[in-house]
Amino acid sequence: MNTSADNLSFDLFSLRQAYLDGTTTVSAVIKQSLARVKDFKSHNIWINLHAESTLMAQAKKLEDLDPHDLPLYGIPFAVKDNIDCVELPTTAACPGFSYLPAKSAFVVQKLIDAGAVLIGKTNMDQFATGLTGTRSPEPYGICKNAINPDYISGGSSSGSAVAVALNIVSFSLGTDTAGSGRVPAGFNNIVGLKPTRGLLSCSGVVPACKSLDCVSIFSQTLAEAEYLFDIVNAYDTNDSYARNDRQGLDAGMMATAQLRFGVPKPEQLQYFGDPESSALFTQTIAKLQTLGEVVEIDFQPFLEAAALLYEGPWIAERYAGIRHFVEAFPEQLHPVILQVLSGAKEKNALDAFDALHRLQQLKQIALSVVSGLSCIVVPTAPCIYRIEEVLADPVQLNSNLGYYTNYMNLLDLCAVAMPSGFYKNGLPFGVTLFAQAMSDLRLLAFAKRIEELHTDEAVTRASDAELRGNLFADSNRYQRIAVCGAHMHGLPLNRQLLDLGAKFYATSCTSPNYRLFALAIAPPERPGLVRDEEQGQTIELELWDLPKENWANFIANIKSPLCIGSVELEDGRSEYGFLCENYPIIKSVEITRFGGWRNYLKAK
Repeated sequence: MNTSADNLSFDLFSLRQAYLDGTTTVSAVIKQSLARVKDFKSHNIWINLHAESTLMAQAKKLEDLDPHDLPLYGIPFAVKDNIDCVELPTTAACPGFSYLPAKSAFVVQKLIDAGAVLIGKTNMDQFATGLTGTRSPEPYGICKNAINPDYISGGSSSGSAVAVALNIVSFSLGTDTAGSGRVPAGFNNIVGLKPTRGLLSCSGVVPACKSLDCVSIFSQTLAEAEYLFDIVNAYDTNDSYARNDRQGLDAGMMATAQLRFGVPKPEQLQYFGDPESSALFTQTIAKLQTLGEVVEIDFQPFLEAAALLYEGPWIAERYAGIRHFVEAFPEQLHPVILQVLSGAKEKNALDAFDALHRLQQLKQIALSVVSGLSCIVVPTAPCIYRIEEVLADPVQLNSNLGYYTNYMNLLDLCAVAMPSGFYKNGLPFGVTLFAQAMSDLRLLAFAKRIEELHTDEAVTRASDAELRGNLFADSNRYQRIAVCGAHMHGLPLNRQLLDLGAKFYATSCTSPNYRLFALAIAPPERPGLVRDEEQGQTIELELWDLPKENWANFIANIKSPLCIGSVELEDGRSEYGFLCENYPIIKSVEITRFGGWRNYLKAK
């Protein structure tokens, strides 16, 4: 068996497939991850790392298990150093603040329980206050951009983003209060998912603004972000801001075939003197127009909300989170952080209530805008700066970078940042899609539609015939299939897909023309999907890509009353998928009202 990981991509699905194929081991992958840590030491990515002996002991334990049984078996990941991880100090990039937590944060433990291997804790803007990645003091240093180290990496989750971008780990966790899960993604050409606030637990997270904080996910692809979101999206009773009702999240997946993208009016777009950013966003808008309607919106309410974050009383909440430490040890704070927090004591209760009342008005205005659209699309950041530029003007340039991000959590929105082109100097340009709370899955589905356009463009523009052939060859190797029941990931028959080399692609929904039944057949429990133009509704699906050479083996195991047919998706496209013959319906329980098999299982 070839156990080398030297040239192995650490993207989650490729690595998982290598484990399932037996072409590598967890030990080999961890050794390669640690080798890459050394290779990029000058980037100042890490604050604390697990010892190699600790990691290898964990690898050996995993190698005694079946990789099919753990959705993140052997997948290396990193965690921003304001999130607790047992056996590693939490510093929030402040050496004097360091403490050793008794247990890992809820989200970290969920990942470890799923088989992921924590490599270490990453660098950040101190106390998660900043969007540049330059506010980390010695001995940690400034975390450098993955593409060009002369440029900023974005903050405050700088190290987490760069670790993924440099293929040191497969994914990482950050936090996002004002853009820290999106700006670093944009500057390092990866995906940054900022979920609806309260869906991912913040217990075990050092607060920035406790009422606004959320844990974010960095990954190489949108499909990976969705896969990870499903694993860590769980209610935690210890998180005082957790959302318990997740029914709306499933409803948020539903979408119409006609997409409507909102973009700010031209006069409200801001690039702070960078014409290249303007041209790249114009190109993105042109691509959106091939998918649906592009609608200009009034961006002013969002900008007004953004100003409240640092100019309003929420700066006092940021101060309150670390008040005792700041007042006892002010010399321990990075000078810029101390400057930013200095105005907190000037805020009073009158300011707070005035701002809360105005914010509530702005929320209603924003909701009326976003609810009429599939999503709103903006640049992830208006421009990108050299490190030396930010050090010369740290407050104003940081403020510029938050133009498209600071309002997001105040207005209770979810967002995903994704790559969308390159500047002439090779640095990446990104865009962010956002929508109302609980629209996370629908938002990821829209982002994947845009991602497919970029893939098609890469094929069209490739001047190298071999490259073009490889891109087409990869797409022609797989047959996509829609599954709606026991074959979904984590359910009893999912292993049939994994054993045949299938790769998860996305969650989706049917068009509103289907009914779902719990079939009275032998275990395991399975649903039957039946098309009904009059009484149907949308039903949750998962899309998987199955190697074509294994297609016959897969469908040979499908027994009546189930069959494979054409399933219409929410966007009007059709894919092969599981359907059910009509005759067993009279003996089955209709469960259409649940909107999907997972919801039905949860309700039992």
